[in-house]
Amino acid sequence: MSTPPATLLYCRCAYAQVVPSGVKNEVLQQLCASDASFETVADLCEMAAHRDPRLQAIAACGNLRIAACYPRAVRGLFEQAGVPLPENTEILNMRTQTAAEITTALLRTEP
Repeated sequence: MSTPPATLLYCRCAYAQVVPSGVKNEVLQQLCASDASFETVADLCEMAAHRDPRLQAIAACGNLRIAACYPRAVRGLFEQAGVPLPENTEILNMRTQTAAEITTALLRTEP
C-alpha cells in the first residue's frame, strides 16, 4: 500500500516579518508553479494566539510538511493552541534554509 501524499502548509508569516521576504516569496512561487496541492495561511502565530480551529484540522492531517519558522516555535504554537503536532511532522525553517532546500523537501514524493 502506498503512502498518501504529504499535506503541505505554507505560512506567509505576515505579521512578525522575521522571515526573509525573498525566501518566502520564492517558496510560494515554486509551490504555485508545481502540481502540488498546498494550503497557505497568513500567520501561524496569529492563528495560535486566537486558537483558530483550523489548527486542529491541520494537526490531524497526518503526513504533514510545514514551511514556516523554527521547528521548536511552530510546535510550540500548536501546543499553545491545544493541538500538538504529530511527531512525524516535518517543519522547514524559512528563516535559516534556502528557498531551494525548502521547496525540494516540500515537493519530494517519498515520505
